[in-house]
Amino acid sequence: MFSPTTTRALRRAPSPNPKTYLCPVCRYSSSTKPNRIIFSGIQPTGVPHLGNYLGALRPWVKLQDGAAPDDQLLFSIVDLHAITIKQDSSLLRQWRKEMFASFLAVGLDPKKSILYAQSDVPAHAELMWILSCSASMGYLSRMTQWKSKMSLPSNANPFDTSTSKKKDAPALKLGLFSYPVLQAADILLYKTTHVPVGEDQAQHLEFARELAITFNHSFGAELLVPPQTIISPAKRVMSLAEPTKKMSKSDPDVKSRILITDTKEKIHKKIRVALTDSIQGVSYNRETRPGVSNLIDIMYHFQEEQFTSPEQLAQDLFGPETSLKALKEKVADTVDEHLREVREAFNNAMSMGDAEMSGVARESANTANQLASSNLKTIKAQMGLGWD
Repeated sequence: MFSPTTTRALRRAPSPNPKTYLCPVCRYSSSTKPNRIIFSGIQPTGVPHLGNYLGALRPWVKLQDGAAPDDQLLFSIVDLHAITIKQDSSLLRQWRKEMFASFLAVGLDPKKSILYAQSDVPAHAELMWILSCSASMGYLSRMTQWKSKMSLPSNANPFDTSTSKKKDAPALKLGLFSYPVLQAADILLYKTTHVPVGEDQAQHLEFARELAITFNHSFGAELLVPPQTIISPAKRVMSLAEPTKKMSKSDPDVKSRILITDTKEKIHKKIRVALTDSIQGVSYNRETRPGVSNLIDIMYHFQEEQFTSPEQLAQDLFGPETSLKALKEKVADTVDEHLREVREAFNNAMSMGDAEMSGVARESANTANQLASSNLKTIKAQMGLGWD
């Protein structure tokens, strides 16, 4: 799928005008304002699971394939976010490669979208520092990300130095606490107009919007664009082992998740042992039947064009006489059918030489660096940080 000519084919086309750089990745010239600028990112945690695929990667492909000629799309492996917790360097390097291979495998095209690693564009970190000088500590303390990562209650306060809270304070690192500022920088750096996010990231996007508005007001210019939200149509995919919790790579139970590289046998085995209930038949109710409903949700997300809702799918394909074994068999077949091509494409991408894969990644990173540097230069000049 990815031949040795891939990198050569992605080299920049000659500019028809020395003053106008024509970018085959961006699909518009630097003298033309894009219709929409879409940015999103995902942490390198290795091979994506089904929740990553349905909630992020597949919607990105749909945005790419349905984009207007003057839309610009950037999808990033946000590896700087990954180091808010301690990482093994060799493992992180492998995970970055696997995530980039996953980008290619699901159908993201470096000729249509800018696909790059966050750490390859230094302007992300520089803008984060600039924005952190305007970010409110009080606002950050109310964010949920650092609390969930540390398994703290929603009312936890990093400034509370009472005896009962002291044991929690050493675990909170600045990188984790300021995570939303870097996320805001990721978005605002490219004058992003639209951000596809999951429901659990909506709070961070609102923070980015408010930070942009505050920053613009402080410097008397529309330097940053408050972005709009595109909520993924796929709701959170839940754990197969504990369907009241989100599917996650951090779950120690490998049977709790399906990876996009899982074989047919693994998919069937994991779904066969998925937690359901003892109620007769198949019906959809997230409150009373979370396990069964999660399986129906998974199947529905692969067949949205055929059914208007998970409830309709459950009514049309199953019923009170359907066994849970039959449901699981049908769901497993559906998942395998749709992941088969992705699985094969991932293996092809991973078989690319390191030089070829890094060449494709660097080509996109070069484009991202050009865009980021130009925007950052304008921001710094307005702040008094540039030379006349």
